Amino acid sequence: MHQHVKPNFLLAYPVMLSMLGQVMTGVADSVMVGWTGAVPLAASSFANVFYNIPMFFGVGVSYAITPLVAQAEGAKDFSKIIAVLKNGSLINLVTGFALVALIFCIEPFMQYMGQPEEVVTRAIPYLSIIAVSIVPTMIFQTYRQLAEGLQRTRVAMIIVVGSNLLNIVLNYLLIFGKHGFPELGLNGAGWATLVARVAMAVSMMAYVYFGKRFQPYRKGFAWGNYSRSLILKMLHIGVPAGSQFIFEAGAFGFSAIMMGWLGTTALAAHQIAINLATISYMTTSGLGAAATIRVGNFFGRHDQKNLRGSAFAMIWMSVAFMTGWALLFIFGRYWLPGLYIDDYAVIELTASLLIIAAFFQLSDGIQVVTAGALRGLQDVKIPSLLIFVAYWIIALPLGYVLAFKFQTGAYGIWIGLLIGLTVTATAMVTRFHWLSRAVLKD
Repeated sequence: MHQHVKPNFLLAYPVMLSMLGQVMTGVADSVMVGWTGAVPLAASSFANVFYNIPMFFGVGVSYAITPLVAQAEGAKDFSKIIAVLKNGSLINLVTGFALVALIFCIEPFMQYMGQPEEVVTRAIPYLSIIAVSIVPTMIFQTYRQLAEGLQRTRVAMIIVVGSNLLNIVLNYLLIFGKHGFPELGLNGAGWATLVARVAMAVSMMAYVYFGKRFQPYRKGFAWGNYSRSLILKMLHIGVPAGSQFIFEAGAFGFSAIMMGWLGTTALAAHQIAINLATISYMTTSGLGAAATIRVGNFFGRHDQKNLRGSAFAMIWMSVAFMTGWALLFIFGRYWLPGLYIDDYAVIELTASLLIIAAFFQLSDGIQVVTAGALRGLQDVKIPSLLIFVAYWIIALPLGYVLAFKFQTGAYGIWIGLLIGLTVTATAMVTRFHWLSRAVLKD
């Protein structure tokens, strides 16, 4: 297994930095919005509930491209890669527009969810702006997943980092009204995100279209001659993968709504703690994406030994990374939230939540990497069911009871999430161990 650590890392680190760069858009928004006060920060948290769930579903749908491309490359079936690109482009574009329409349909109901009125008033226009960014995100994902399936991961990392830097500059100009730009506050962060993601999509598409490595697959840019069977196969992988994100992001989203029932301070603290936990999650999510590529490639070669070895090496790598994040959360529990806001009550509550977050880092890392390995085996339905049970049958009801029946408040909600993550990780590893031994037995 140790022989897989170096190739795993060389493949994974650009994906990890790319994932980190992508989520840093939200982190930069939260930090810079937090400088304007607790209410705008809480509003961004509430709006992100209704943005993140559809957006993560769309990202999950796009994940169907990677294992199919990786498997086709392992089998040297280059015409299959062209077909996956062509049909995946259509699926992702339609999905992007459908998700934007869904968010606009949801907006009128946001005022009925028991949140503070001043939070809802600021959340709705901000959500309207960032919702549109789902379309360029889906375009970016199409070409990113193709490149990653072909084990070309570095350029996506560079593009995402550049996009994030653009977002930070635009945040500065538009949130605070610097250098002649209008002072738009929270909405300025929304416009910055939209512009940065359009730039990200255009750059990634240009890289694939003009890149020498991708010239054999340029026919995949053509419209028409779609394959119904391949579209159904991709949806068979992508929709359950997207559902995994819905169940998980939805659980964290509903926990934010429950936090809103506790007041603006609790919701702002939750936003900061979730923001920090998302950073660690996305770095190991990069390991999960690399696990999909490696497992899918060995699956295409019918190489069971290296398939299992590379996957379990990736799981142990996630444990090492998440241990580091856990220590940072414990020792930096007061310093980190101070980067977001200058509000003693919010910082104090966030510090306590970060202690709980530190404990669930290991489970979070293990479950996201193992889910990626299972996607490499094109196994997505059972993992989706496992995630649904862990979060919606166990974590959220338990968190509600602890928070509101046993009066533990914000801590009870987070303890419920901790238990949900632990159940998910255990179930995922058990599933992969069994399936990876059985799938190539014949």
